[in-house]
This record gives sequence, structure tokens and C-alpha cells, in this order.
Amino acid sequence: MLPEKNVNFSVLGELGTPERIALVLAIAVAAHLAVRGVRVIGHHLMSAEALLRWNKLRTLAGLFFSALIFTLYFGALGLVLQEFGVSLTAYLASASVLGLAIGFGSQGVVQDVVTGLTVILSDLFQVGDMVEIADKPGIVQSISMRFTILLNPLGAKVYIPNRTLSSVVIYPRGYMRCFADITLSQQEDMVQQMTPKIDAITRGFVEEYPGILRDVPEIGEAQTTPSGRLYIRVKFRIWPGRGAPIENAYKSELVDALKKLDPSYEAWMVSINNEVSETPVAIETFRPRSGRRSKNRTR
Repeated sequence: MLPEKNVNFSVLGELGTPERIALVLAIAVAAHLAVRGVRVIGHHLMSAEALLRWNKLRTLAGLFFSALIFTLYFGALGLVLQEFGVSLTAYLASASVLGLAIGFGSQGVVQDVVTGLTVILSDLFQVGDMVEIADKPGIVQSISMRFTILLNPLGAKVYIPNRTLSSVVIYPRGYMRCFADITLSQQEDMVQQMTPKIDAITRGFVEEYPGILRDVPEIGEAQTTPSGRLYIRVKFRIWPGRGAPIENAYKSELVDALKKLDPSYEAWMVSINNEVSETPVAIETFRPRSGRRSKNRTR
């Protein structure tokens, strides 16, 4: 039976200044590499197909990795201070007292953490949801200890402190629907001229304003109201707050084009309306393609 060997930890306390500096640097580098590793793993897990189907799990995973990174940095700082003669017990005790002092002095940070936990535990919204917070629309990318990160219609990330989550609008479908009801002529030959013109203008609008759309517009069949008005409905799926080009440029171009076909055509004959539905439908991010035509679909 081999004799037991006792490790003499007191040798670590006898290190010289160069050795201590090297050890401190090693701890700092190790902590930094560990944090980078955690972030890489977190990014791969958050983008994994299995997690993409479970928004709740993605939300909790984001909070877990955020807390883990904080723990790594906190522990590394304790080890570094230990090399300068500060005991871990004193470090933890002082950290608790300092945390209370900072908590009273910076209540916003505490509110960020508490509100973030409340949002997650109450299922207010989750990663992947389309929301509008403080008039800033976007898709929730992550909910961390301090910030909720949105991806806005321009592709930029918006960092919103959790304590400001006082007014939240949630779009269950992941977009806002915008309807353009276009009145047609009662004459059959005129309808045959108006329909391709509407289709061409709609396709041109998609190519000109792809940034406001979440999906390809739908051009429906001609319908008749109980009063006898014949019209076509074009359905747009757009980012919240991005409907101005439809109400202005699209409508103006339609009215001008249809007025050339029918001089009696008026601006009121094209009406634009918005709607938010409660039935969620997951769709991919819209990317227009050259020559892509509108589809006739109904949901």
C-alpha cells in the first residue's frame, strides 16, 4: 500500500512577487477564457433547433448563462484578492455589505434584476416574441439580468433596461396586418385592366420597401360588399409602426395609376386599415427575391 502524500498548501503563501503576479494573471486569463467559452456555448445552444422551438427554455437559458458569467468573474476576483492576503470569508462578507450599500445607492440595478426575473417567471413575454416596449418594436433576442435586447426592423439591437418595462405591447402573430381595400370599377373590361396594374404596383412596392415587411403580401380575389361595391383586398404583414409607406407611397401610386385608367377614380376608393390578431403564427424573416410574385393565400 502506497504511503499517503500530504500537499503543503503553505508553499503557495511563500511565493515571491513575480510568482504572485504570474498567478494573478493566470487566474484572470483563465476566467476570461472560461467566460468566452460560456458565451460560445450559450450562443450555440440558443441557436440550436431544439431550443428554437421552446421559447421559454431559451429565455431561461439566457438568464442562466448571464448569471454564470457573473459568478465566474466574481469568483476570479475573490481568488485574485486571496493572493493579496484577503481571505475568501472576508471577501464574501464585504461583498454582501457592499452589495447592500450599492443596492441603496443604485436601486435601478436591483430593479433591473427583479423585473427581469418577474418577466421570466410570469411569462409576460419570451425570447422570439414580437413586442413593442416604450414605442420601440422588435423581436426579443434575450432577457438578461439587466437588459432586454430587441432586434428592431432595421436589424439593430436595442438594449432596454428591465426597470423600464412598464408598457409592453405583444404581437402574438409576430407581425401587424395591414389591409389595403381597393375599389374596382363596375365595368368588366376596366376590372381586367385594373387588376394587373394593382399586382404590378404591389410587387414594385415589395422591392422598394422590403424593410417594413414580415412576409409576402397577399392579393385576394375580387369581392362585392352588401352595398354592391366591388373591391380587392391586399394583405400586408408588416413590422409594428412601419405602415407609413403603405398609407402614403403605396396608396398614392395606386390612386394615380387607377385614375389614369378611370378619370372618375378618387382617393377615398383606396382605404388602409391595420389589425392585430390573437392567433399566433410563426413565420420566417422576410427576404425579398428578384422576380418574386405576390401569393394568393388566406389565413
